[in-house]
Amino acid sequence: MFPGQGSQYVGMGKALCDVSETARRVFHRADEILGFALSKLCFEGPEPDLNDTINAQPAILTVSVACLNVLRERWQASGELMAPRYVAGHSLGEFTALVAADVIDFDTALLLVRERGRLMKENGLERPGGMLAVLGLGREARRVWFVSQSRLPHTPP
Repeated sequence: MFPGQGSQYVGMGKALCDVSETARRVFHRADEILGFALSKLCFEGPEPDLNDTINAQPAILTVSVACLNVLRERWQASGELMAPRYVAGHSLGEFTALVAADVIDFDTALLLVRERGRLMKENGLERPGGMLAVLGLGREARRVWFVSQSRLPHTPP
């Protein structure tokens, strides 16, 4: 299961790169493909730039693929011929799942998610909005809140 946008944080992937040449190669390849130091952005920030969807999406994909490749390398080194039977991803993580399943290669996925992030950013600038996570509230409290926020009758999910 691979994570989606929102899981990014400054410093992500650095510890793995500090101990793994395999991870460093993934980050180096991402830097080459994108034409800027995505690795530096992941490791050092600044946080607002990393959180920008145009950067967050390729950053999360890169960290996830680096983790995947290190895991594969360790399986091989242990003599195990292990491979996931199933892969899944949440939202953006679906692209990492496609890489893990050998449906698309990392280079293609990286370019796709960079463009996906660019389009999402562009759309967000044209149509500003927001997102809300509701945690720990009962169904009735959610219904009251959703209805109060809408001019139309609304049934919460």
